Amino acid sequence: MASAATAPPPPASLRRIVAASLIGTTIEWYDFFLYGSAAALVFNKLFFPNTDPLVGTLLSFLTYAVGFAARPLGALVFGHYGDRLGRKKLLVLSLLMMGAATFAIGLLPTYGTVGVAAPVLLTVLRLIQGFALGGEWGGAVLLVSEHGDAKRRGFWASWPQTGAPAGQLLATGVLSLLTALISDSAFTSWGWRIPFLLSGVLVMVGLWIRLSVDESPVFKEALARAEARRAARGDASEKTPLVAVLRHHWRDVLVAIGARMAENISYYVITAFILVYATTSAGVSKQTALNAVLIASAVHFAVIPAWGALSDRVGRRPVYLLGAAGVGLWMFPFFSLIDTGGFGNLILAVTVGLVLHGAMYAPQAAFFSEMFATRMRYSGASIGAQFASVAAGAPAPLIATALLADYGSSTPIALYVIAAAVLTLIAVGVAKETRHRDLAQIEEDRTADETSATARTADARTA
Repeated sequence: MASAATAPPPPASLRRIVAASLIGTTIEWYDFFLYGSAAALVFNKLFFPNTDPLVGTLLSFLTYAVGFAARPLGALVFGHYGDRLGRKKLLVLSLLMMGAATFAIGLLPTYGTVGVAAPVLLTVLRLIQGFALGGEWGGAVLLVSEHGDAKRRGFWASWPQTGAPAGQLLATGVLSLLTALISDSAFTSWGWRIPFLLSGVLVMVGLWIRLSVDESPVFKEALARAEARRAARGDASEKTPLVAVLRHHWRDVLVAIGARMAENISYYVITAFILVYATTSAGVSKQTALNAVLIASAVHFAVIPAWGALSDRVGRRPVYLLGAAGVGLWMFPFFSLIDTGGFGNLILAVTVGLVLHGAMYAPQAAFFSEMFATRMRYSGASIGAQFASVAAGAPAPLIATALLADYGSSTPIALYVIAAAVLTLIAVGVAKETRHRDLAQIEEDRTADETSATARTADARTA
């Protein structure tokens, strides 16, 4: 039976917690995806103008990938302090950092004004974005997972995951509106700055909501138990969360990394690389490609909670495996539909791809949360998710663009996504089902194991 500290909060309180996590992740993903869309559309001209257009796009996506490189560092730092100090404080800090960096991008001078300093400053701000996002995801999903009950954890924890399509929807919608209202020359000259500057307003709204929620009760209970154990031992020392994760949960970290491969790579190929492929190889206009992603992102947003609810009924693994297999099988039809150049086919290609992606992304929050003990959960979930981003999401648009430049065909790109799907099927296939785990009980079990190990060590030394 749940203790008073870990009993599910009233529905109104839980909805407020979900809203706080969702709006924060939406804003942070808006900032992150806005950069990716701008990298595909205008950054090659503004910050790398002295190169071939496709090479400029590659360099632009390279700065995009730099943001992913900073995400593991953000996961380590935010995870460490999030497991020590709590989820809420670190979530507020991550939102402030992301918003400030995005707003500053909107004020940057271009290459034509300050020369090489422009791409350097752009790269620095992109690093700050990546660092902040590396700490955001873990805290947002844990805040919901640790407040809710086990029976509907997959459903409630999937709502922060909708922040990704919501951010994509918002970023693509703003860009699509601007490209429809102003000329290409005006958009390239000054219009691209508007979506970045809007981030400042969105961050203020996000902070107001996020500051109104309480810290996770599961975390507070685990912190109290840890302090009681230290007081009983007369020892103020405590293992750092990273050391504890690598000692007790290294297999879970590897599973999380493998699980993210197909999810991450397919997402950035479907939503970011498509803006390059559809406009250069399929002859589709920039406006048409943006509109297709916009419509598909709305469907993506709607299906994620449904997939999360299904994972509560049948388990995290079956839903995740369905998504990985589906994405792999869809890649060849995906590119074939885009090659027709028809708007309806473009919408169908992206929408089906994102619906299948949602089957992986929806249960991911609960799945990863249920793998780790409370005092190392922020670190474990963040490290598993963000280290995978370096190998998966970071180079995905870059690799896809390079394959297109080298082979002039979508076939190698489809095979690249299929290979990632196979890795994910293996990782999730060997993992244990976590649907019925009690988050507080994981902490107690680990503590009992650690106490037993300590006792065995002491007996051995005595002998």
